Amino acid sequence: MKIALFGATGHLGQGILHEALSRDYDVVAVVRDPSRLTQHNAKLKVVTGDVAQPAGWLDAVRGADAAVASLSARRDGNPDSLPANARVLLDNLPKAGVKRLLWVGGAGSLEVAPGVKVLDDPHFPEAWKPEAKAQGQALDVFRASQADVDWTYISPAALIEDGERSGKYRVGGDQLLVDGNGISRITVPDYAVALLDRIEKHDALRQRITVAY
Repeated sequence: MKIALFGATGHLGQGILHEALSRDYDVVAVVRDPSRLTQHNAKLKVVTGDVAQPAGWLDAVRGADAAVASLSARRDGNPDSLPANARVLLDNLPKAGVKRLLWVGGAGSLEVAPGVKVLDDPHFPEAWKPEAKAQGQALDVFRASQADVDWTYISPAALIEDGERSGKYRVGGDQLLVDGNGISRITVPDYAVALLDRIEKHDALRQRITVAY
């Protein structure tokens, strides 16, 4: 299996990279600053590039079975980059023959009741709202797209944190998943497991899903 990974230096991106390498995948990591990439492996190829400038990475990702985008707007302070980069990937990945895309989404657009989103909670942190709204806009981009890309938008649980890899998780749709105590959580390693399982199972095509315990 060969994947292209955008955003491999981020918190979730590093978790996805670690899981991919543990599965013996070949990984092409497209990163803006290679010095921030702490993992080294014979199966890892590092390419300096920016998602927004596909000319810099198109040739490098040719032949990949799938692309994974784990992007954040916090570093740049530009939430609009999320829906914009979703469009760039949908428009350009087919040019490299890559027709499968996994997008690390947000939990803010998940429903906690009909018509009520996580983002609507009055206790939702104000500082997180711009990126949460932008992730919702990125989801709209995917749902409206006619591109020849089998995308999957994967929302994490409300709480995603460091922890152990159990390999266990549940998959839901547009509603927030909670456990028997009403808590919605998953660890970074198990989120990475769930995401890469979607590639291997080739399921959840052109859908938003969520994963949690």
